[in-house]
Amino acid sequence: LVIVRDHFDRPASAVSLALAAYGAGSILTALALPRLLRRFTDRTVMLPAAFALPVVLAAVAVLTVRIPSTGTWAAALSAWAAIGAASSAVLTPGGRVIRRSATDADLPAAFAAQFSLSHSCWLLTYPLAGWLAAGAGLPVTAMVLGGIALTAAAAAATSWPAHDPARLEHVHPDLPAGHPHLTEARRCAHGWQHRHHYVIDRHHHRWPGRAHTTTGQHAATGTRPHR
Repeated sequence: LVIVRDHFDRPASAVSLALAAYGAGSILTALALPRLLRRFTDRTVMLPAAFALPVVLAAVAVLTVRIPSTGTWAAALSAWAAIGAASSAVLTPGGRVIRRSATDADLPAAFAAQFSLSHSCWLLTYPLAGWLAAGAGLPVTAMVLGGIALTAAAAAATSWPAHDPARLEHVHPDLPAGHPHLTEARRCAHGWQHRHHYVIDRHHHRWPGRAHTTTGQHAATGTRPHR
């Protein structure tokens, strides 16, 4: 609203046009995602989109420094569409990642946690955007928010391994022989070893990567960090 009305000196109807550009980018990306996700992994789609956001916000910072013109207004609409597209590519596959990581019984809690985390981030960044825009100007605001987006994307790339199989080899050190979960497991030096679709549940409290001794936990043979 501030960029459209104050920086570009556009009428109120132009605000709807800017929002429509964001929505168009978001919707077109969401429609393309089913086909993309059949060919590429969630990580391959989500991380480039996450890194695209700070790039586009840097472009917004440049746009708000330049003297408004017809060309920069068209560029601003393109930037809004790009932000919508990148946001959709990050957020839409998120449900697939959560479903891969929890049992059906735990999905409500997992989705509630994701909802709370995302809205906590907005609780911080919405006021920050307003305070910075009022006190430091639009270019600085775009750069600061772009820096936050870049930090988040880098953290995701670091914590989410490129090799992220659904089925993981791991060891249960404390489950007794004959336990229903040990179907097709084989005895090894540290307990019972098997491989299956891996989620966090009552038998798997952590992603493989270190040994655990608490009953029901496991010693992992893989090196997969937290998803």
